[in-house]
Amino acid sequence: MNAHPGGSATAAPGTRSRPSRRPARIVTVVASCLALLAAAVVVGVRALGQEPTVTLLANWTGEDENDFRKAVVEPFERKYRIHVDYQGSNAESQVLGADVEAGTPPDVVVLTGPGELAEYARQKHLLPLEDLVDQADFGPSWAMPLADGHVYWFPLKADLKSIVWYPADVGEQERRQAAHRPAAWCVGMGSGATSGWPGTDWIEDILLQRYGPGVYEQWARGALPWRSKQVRTAWTTWRDLVGAGGDPDLVRRALKTPYEAASRPVTARPRGCTLEHQASFIRGRQHAWKDVDGRYEPSARLLLGAPANRAWEVSGDLVVLLHATPAARKLIRYLASADAQRAWSAEQSGFSVHTGVPPAGGTDPDWRRSLALTLRDRRAVHCFDASDAMPPAVRDAFAEAAIEFLAHPGRLDDLLHSLDTLSHTSGLTWLPSVCDRGP
Repeated sequence: MNAHPGGSATAAPGTRSRPSRRPARIVTVVASCLALLAAAVVVGVRALGQEPTVTLLANWTGEDENDFRKAVVEPFERKYRIHVDYQGSNAESQVLGADVEAGTPPDVVVLTGPGELAEYARQKHLLPLEDLVDQADFGPSWAMPLADGHVYWFPLKADLKSIVWYPADVGEQERRQAAHRPAAWCVGMGSGATSGWPGTDWIEDILLQRYGPGVYEQWARGALPWRSKQVRTAWTTWRDLVGAGGDPDLVRRALKTPYEAASRPVTARPRGCTLEHQASFIRGRQHAWKDVDGRYEPSARLLLGAPANRAWEVSGDLVVLLHATPAARKLIRYLASADAQRAWSAEQSGFSVHTGVPPAGGTDPDWRRSLALTLRDRRAVHCFDASDAMPPAVRDAFAEAAIEFLAHPGRLDDLLHSLDTLSHTSGLTWLPSVCDRGP
């Protein structure tokens, strides 16, 4: 019998009006003891090494790591009773390289660079995933077979890069004018051990939008010289857009600003900058773009004044397997599942391209829904970030050259010559393809 609102319940015949609370207290104490005992058993089992454990290395730290643990890791641990020993690092490539060299690599790794992963695959550090992952769930541009016919990775999340962000209250004409003023661009080249990659994104996207995916893919595969007219034009176009070698204060700001802080001036009054050429992930984590209701448009329209050619630069966090333990195999299957992909995408950390996951949720804002649909558009051509697809040595040199060029554009010839020389070094591993076929 339910209690009457605002008063005590009427006692049933033969019962006490105020029953003793001792049984409830006893139950509570026993439950607490059992919970503590269970926790102690779990700790003891882990300490004895009896609970299955899988080691996982990825680049999510801080708030991103907490979100990843809650959305993805903890549900896996509860479901399979497998402990995930997670390590997050902003210098993930360096950590993985050191671990591999020491002979103690993690079981599973999430890494952004397919070029780096292709090298590990060539060295037999990666294991094929065909029996664990259905390639059709992601498509050939994301779960890409290498020259040996095996698939070694799949995306846990994806992002779109051929876009420019702007505040919602900035109209089309104002955006067109701002695009030709270097001071209007929010630019930050800093990223710790990987500083310079925001500049490589500019150059890659300009090349893709101006010359199309055929030329882009030739270059990303090492078949088009850095000193070619097309590649050189991409560098000089970026120079003119952001004022490389121009206003010392502007250049200094770009070189010293971390990429995640580049858009902060967009909230100032008057605005310190108006446009940002940056991947889709920046809208999810950047309070600056949230504060000004950031929108986006295809980069081709602003960078080149041309209609979008339905070619998009994309990036992804790619999952690979280094040890085929039972626990690691279960984690791979789980991360490739629609449930895990949906859970991580729901955190707005990126987008899932899994065919079993709806492109966008019913509560997603219009800008996020549009980005998701573009990433899944089968009529469009999606080309993986070229520097991420290049061999690690070339990728790193490219990022360093972007920093040097921003400060000293007159050194372009020397920079391109050095990149050509490095790209022709024997023993480098180049991907067979970086673009999907489109329609």
